Amino acid sequence: MILWLAVAEFLCGALMFSYWLGKLVRKDLKHVGDGNPGAFNLWRAAGYRWGLAGILLDFLKGYVPLVFLVESGMLGLDYGMTIVAAAPILGHAFSPFLKFKGGKAIAVTFGVWSALTRFEAALAYAVILAVLLAAFFFYKKGKYASREADGLQVVAGMALLSIYLLAAGYPLAIWGVWLVNLLVMAYANRQAIRAFLTGKGGNLPRSGNGVTL
Repeated sequence: MILWLAVAEFLCGALMFSYWLGKLVRKDLKHVGDGNPGAFNLWRAAGYRWGLAGILLDFLKGYVPLVFLVESGMLGLDYGMTIVAAAPILGHAFSPFLKFKGGKAIAVTFGVWSALTRFEAALAYAVILAVLLAAFFFYKKGKYASREADGLQVVAGMALLSIYLLAAGYPLAIWGVWLVNLLVMAYANRQAIRAFLTGKGGNLPRSGNGVTL
């Protein structure tokens, strides 16, 4: 049963709503900005209304199915839960609907953690990202850092979330989801992180597997 639930969650996460919404407004996100089919790229291509719709749908696909499984008792705090909860994140990052290319899984990540921890870890992650953003903003003296810095912040924020999970005493099954989430985000943002660390920001390709959201 765990296997079937994981497959269903993977396919749910693989639904690329932002890319399809872009198609509705005749915007191919693979040819916009950095070529990523995520909600932030939809925001840039079609405006904030479409971008917010993409963010909401990506959040819901991570939240709704998982919160039902958790609250109904179909999933316990074991490694079966780890596999099922990580599946939508993997589905979004490696969507079979886009030849296994997908997004950075930020919105779906918030959905998953909201379902697993009743919004607590999701809120903690949001606070961490806000602090990191403020730190970069201060470091750059009020100027926007870069898209590459955004990628680094997303990954660093997920790494720092481990401090909250440790302090809150979450079980190993939750830590399994965190580890998968961290690895997926690190992979999806690998080009941005490399560009930031080597000082080659602004030279990222316009297409590829990495995406915003």
